[in-house]
Amino acid sequence: MRKSEIRNPKSETNPKSQISNYEGLQADIRNLRTPKIDVWENKYPEKEYTVNLESAEFTCICPKTGLPDFATIKLKYRPDKRCVELKSFKLYIISYRGVGIFHEHAVNKILDDFVKACSPRWAHIEMVFNPRGGITTTVEAEYAKSEKLKAQSAKLKGKTKNEKNKYKKDKTNS
Repeated sequence: MRKSEIRNPKSETNPKSQISNYEGLQADIRNLRTPKIDVWENKYPEKEYTVNLESAEFTCICPKTGLPDFATIKLKYRPDKRCVELKSFKLYIISYRGVGIFHEHAVNKILDDFVKACSPRWAHIEMVFNPRGGITTTVEAEYAKSEKLKAQSAKLKGKTKNEKNKYKKDKTNS
C-alpha cells in the first residue's frame, strides 16, 4: 500500500475533522450585501393568486473549490400588498455570479431577501443545480405569512398533480 492510500480511521470517525475544512466559509452569509429587489403596489391585494418566476441563469461560485455552479431557480409566490419588479429581481439573481456560496445558503438567502422586499402571503423557492460529480442538487425552501397558508402548503406536499388540482377545485367550490 502506498502512503497516499493509507487512511486514518480516527479522522474518518471524528465528526469535527469531517467538517473542519468548511468551518467559517459561510460565517457572514446572512449579511451578504445584495442589490435591492424593487417592488410595486399590488392593485388586487384581496385576490389570492400565484406568480411563478423561473430563470435558468443563476450562477454562483463553490466556496470550497472556486468552480462555478449553475442552477435553474423557480420561485412561486402569492402577493399581498406588493409585487416584485422583474428587472430588479433578474439583476439581484445575476449578482450572485461572483459570490462563493453553498447551494443551501443561496436558496435561503434569496428567499429571505425576497420576503423582506415584498412581504408575500406565501413563497416557495426551488433551485436545481447542474450535476457536480454526478450529483444533481435540488434545494427548496418555503415561507408562509399565516398558519392557514402553512397548513394548506403542508396538505399539498407529497400529493400528485391530480390531487393538487382536485384540492384547488374543492377550494373554489366552497
